[in-house]
Amino acid sequence: MKWAARIAGILLGTLVVLRPLAADNDTFTIAAGTTLDVELTSTLSTKSNQTGDFFTGKINEPLIFHGEEVVPESSVVEGHVTFIQPPGRAKGKAEMRLVLDTIKTPSGQKYAVAAALKDADAAGVTVKNEGTVEGPGKSLKSAAKEAGIGAAAGAGVGAIADRGPGALYGAAAGAIVGVAHTLAKHHGAAVLPAGTDMTFEVPHDVTLTKTSTAPGVLMVPDAH
Repeated sequence: MKWAARIAGILLGTLVVLRPLAADNDTFTIAAGTTLDVELTSTLSTKSNQTGDFFTGKINEPLIFHGEEVVPESSVVEGHVTFIQPPGRAKGKAEMRLVLDTIKTPSGQKYAVAAALKDADAAGVTVKNEGTVEGPGKSLKSAAKEAGIGAAAGAGVGAIADRGPGALYGAAAGAIVGVAHTLAKHHGAAVLPAGTDMTFEVPHDVTLTKTSTAPGVLMVPDAH
């Protein structure tokens, strides 16, 4: 009996429990110029948002690596607003710049990807260089008409905007400045509503690691 107990103790002492191990480590590269099709799930506006605000979206088209979806459709993306510029008083357009920061897959993988906005399918906006969204703006003539401002005052505002001579003379100066403030309110904001289809572009090669974890394994030494 003592001998049997001794053998049992030795066997128990040699049991090895492995911690969860990375069962499959695979790196993949998102090449420079790769585009990411994203549907915006939060609304962005130069009126209500500020520099540093975050936005969210979801991937519309999966990314494939060696025949495998490394970034499946409906993966969640997060980004932030890097710059916001309100419209000028009489001229100029509202602008905001967006950068996509991370992608999170349904399986929990999270990848850091700095991608710039290339296009956005939203009414009244255009996308310029470096991911800058530009609002519609208005011409002085149409803005003055919508604001109910006479042609003479509108011309005065134009002179202010262009820094032309004779823009500010006498008592009319205050009135014209007031008109400029009124026109500023009639400039359109740059707005990207939830549901907007956007295209982001990866500016340089990004190498990422995909890791899956296997459950712990209980191993018993060979009886022989």
